[in-house]
Amino acid sequence: MLQVSAEQRKWVNLRIMGRHHLTDPSLYIGFWDVVKLCQRPLANGKWRVFHARRVDEMIQGLLLRYVFRCKLKLVFSSAAQRKRSGSTVWITRKMDAVVAVSQRSAGFLADPPDKVIPHGVQSNTYVPAEDKHAAWQALGYGGRIGIGILGRVRKQKGVHHFVHACIKVLPKYPDVTAVVVGAISSSHQGFVDELKQAIDAAGLSERIVFTGELPFERIPPIFSALSLVAALSDNEGFGLTVPEAMSAGAAVMATDAGAWPEIIRPGVDGHVVAVNDRQAMIEKLDTMLSDQDALSAMGKAGRERVLADYSIEREARQLLDFFATLQ
Repeated sequence: MLQVSAEQRKWVNLRIMGRHHLTDPSLYIGFWDVVKLCQRPLANGKWRVFHARRVDEMIQGLLLRYVFRCKLKLVFSSAAQRKRSGSTVWITRKMDAVVAVSQRSAGFLADPPDKVIPHGVQSNTYVPAEDKHAAWQALGYGGRIGIGILGRVRKQKGVHHFVHACIKVLPKYPDVTAVVVGAISSSHQGFVDELKQAIDAAGLSERIVFTGELPFERIPPIFSALSLVAALSDNEGFGLTVPEAMSAGAAVMATDAGAWPEIIRPGVDGHVVAVNDRQAMIEKLDTMLSDQDALSAMGKAGRERVLADYSIEREARQLLDFFATLQ
């Protein structure tokens, strides 16, 4: 039977936290280090777990097992929401177990997963500001209330929908400033320039702000100060932006992409709109900004939702409990 050792518990937590911008090289282990480690059995002869999240990692796991004779159980976590190629299906079927990160991603697997374990976020990093209005004003972007969209700035992320919804709605709410936070690659600069021209034409250049890419340490304070976060992607694997925003006490407006319809309770902690339905985005943004008390209540409900169901500790615990069932 598999043993879940203290070493393995540490690995599981680091493996999950690796998605959350850890940069300390000591927290990562290279392939050849894994070979050396796993060729030595645990003191009691039990199995270790190799947990893959990508196809290339599944291939590494197979190499470790069959070429380097490492004593491993291979587990694959799948987030993709697309049908897999024949070769990927073949590799996936070589795993000892498959975990889906959402009910939707489970539906795209060729075979039912052994377990559905949603991702979690670091609720002690993404925390609500005690006074969101004061926290927002302290950031210096202007206005008393902040709303935003965060991530890579490109069409696929629905940034244009957010900007045009803000152009329509913000004139009604003079205290609100919107930010677009994220890197702008050279291939998407023309897209951004067109949006900025539309913003200038609407006279809102000081109220719809592109921050560009920011260092990670500046991101959680922005989440904490925002009253509303939009996530309007065409598609996502899971979509950590929404639970991160909810953890920080922001109401959310998101498209029907990734795991977001499973996370968001419409009217409780946010709203879900159809992909590319700009009119619905405009209407929901207007509705949410029209009642600040209700907006604040959504943010508080979202925080409670994450603490109950989408914390990183819950994800680690469920993974470890599942690993312990493997024979």
